[in-house]
Amino acid sequence: MQRIKVIKGDITQAKVDAIVNAANSSLLGGGGVDGAIHRAGGPAILEACRAIRAAKGGCPTGDAVITTAGNLPSKYVIHTVGPVWSGHDKERQEKELSNCYLNSLKLAIENQVETIAFPNISTGVYHFPKEKATEIAISTVSNFLEKNDQIKEIQFVCFDEENYNLYRNRIDNSTF
Repeated sequence: MQRIKVIKGDITQAKVDAIVNAANSSLLGGGGVDGAIHRAGGPAILEACRAIRAAKGGCPTGDAVITTAGNLPSKYVIHTVGPVWSGHDKERQEKELSNCYLNSLKLAIENQVETIAFPNISTGVYHFPKEKATEIAISTVSNFLEKNDQIKEIQFVCFDEENYNLYRNRIDNSTF
């Protein structure tokens, strides 16, 4: 069974145990996928994020936190903060993006998640180069799956055609 799937669609509709939110460090919602998840999930997600902010002061780049999914079909939302691409410190930014996927998967394991859906982290208003982001996402997830069998399915849910094609081509030409 192929454990990695690429889907073109709306992550708020994903029928998985957890969806990942490309959040900002404030955890208070925003634009893009973050805003869509907060709108669709309702006030319970924002309340949970406020509690995390009160306890931890937010979420640093590359880290992840977990909340209820509110009105969404999933059980959880894992919020991760991707790097804003500047191109000046590529190595650090690439490591931070990889950490978004890795830390989200670690939280998933801790919470007995078996199915998880990821958006295209940092490729929107954070301007991370889409091809590089695709490569990082798929290699990080693939390496994680080699060492862990609790996660049964990972979905990359792409909102736009460009990201969908990048992921589809990368998956189709991979050997995992």
